Amino acid sequence: MQENISLKPYNTFGVDVSAIYFAEVNTSEELLEALNLSKTQKLPLLLLGGGSNLLLTKDFDGLVIQVNLKGISEEVISENVVLVTSKAGENWHEFVQFCLDRNYGGLENLSLIPGNVGTSPMQNIGAYGTEIKDTFVSCKVLNLETLEVEEFDHQKCNFGYRESIFKREGKGKYIILDVTFKLTTKDHSIKTEYGAIQSELQNLGIENPTIQDISKAVINIRQSKLPDPKVIGNAGSFFKNPTIPLMQFEVLKQKFSTIPGYPNGEFVKVPAGWLIEQCGWKGKQIGNVASHKLQALVLVNATGNASGKEIFDFSTMIIDSVKEKFGIELEREVNII
Repeated sequence: MQENISLKPYNTFGVDVSAIYFAEVNTSEELLEALNLSKTQKLPLLLLGGGSNLLLTKDFDGLVIQVNLKGISEEVISENVVLVTSKAGENWHEFVQFCLDRNYGGLENLSLIPGNVGTSPMQNIGAYGTEIKDTFVSCKVLNLETLEVEEFDHQKCNFGYRESIFKREGKGKYIILDVTFKLTTKDHSIKTEYGAIQSELQNLGIENPTIQDISKAVINIRQSKLPDPKVIGNAGSFFKNPTIPLMQFEVLKQKFSTIPGYPNGEFVKVPAGWLIEQCGWKGKQIGNVASHKLQALVLVNATGNASGKEIFDFSTMIIDSVKEKFGIELEREVNII
């Protein structure tokens, strides 16, 4: 247990706020000990994984627990199916590479996403045509009220677009301890139709891609347009891609002929990055905060000195301008603390 600790090293935005108490837990026993302390002293509680999907806007007057549980196990189910369980504290990209090294398919399109495994079900992370829910089997969680371990299956997690029970009615009520995925061992489903994967495979001279090739292509694409949090502070995509009614999209299409959209029944998903760019925000900097020059959807701590409030206020200006121009209200994807 440490006191008055800066959280700058523990969030990918690099925002310098402090916590009255801080504890890194490496075992379930340490986690229970820290939770009991917070209960007995009635301390507000903040749980951290990789710190990649949150924005800290002020000092935290309580106990911050960094969940650092480690370990990966495998269970072969059949000739083509394996269950892989990862503890919450494992780095997500390293876990994906662990699976690819063993030729386990299903997670390759999710390569290079920042954060830890334990936070992946919370927002149903997704990229390039794949989401966590596609391979998710279950997760073990600690109920913060009863301090008992429970198991959440796919249905109980109630996944949605960048959503789950852990971001809605279960927010702040559970700690994810481990996550189990159902992956393939030989008859892999190769997904190349989303984004620039096909063109990147052509650049690499690959005609019949393996899951390892898909991962390499995704990594190249992400590195070409997304800033490295180790170089410049950011939390990846700051906003969700909005989904609007088909009728509203058709009206916008008449006024903005180049507006892109991905139909889904009676609704259309519109790329938030395009909307933001059309409002003149791409590459724009105000004070210490900017919209990234290559991807307007990513907000960056441009000088390294931005406060959480500055970043939040910058995002509010973007939301207001997009709503004024297109009548669409963007929703923040990151958790605001």
